[in-house]
Amino acid sequence: MAWMAWTWPTAIFFMVIASLLITFTVLAIRYPETPRVGVLRIETTRGDRLFITLLGSAFINLAWLGLVGANQPFALIVCLIYAAAVFRWV
Repeated sequence: MAWMAWTWPTAIFFMVIASLLITFTVLAIRYPETPRVGVLRIETTRGDRLFITLLGSAFINLAWLGLVGANQPFALIVCLIYAAAVFRWV
């Protein structure tokens, strides 16, 4: 199938997302969690915080591309800091 460029970075991206979903599913089954209320004043679980993190990271990367350019490793650092903040305070 030549219509999509399956490169190693693309494959790694999808493998990481799949492994995150599997890990969080196993965690939810093995260690059920009660929702907590953070700075957004809504109840969130681990899965909710993962979704917020992935969505925010997508926007961070898009903004980085538009404002800075293709130097994405530094955007990854910003995303990791954002993820730590979401899982700590949201």
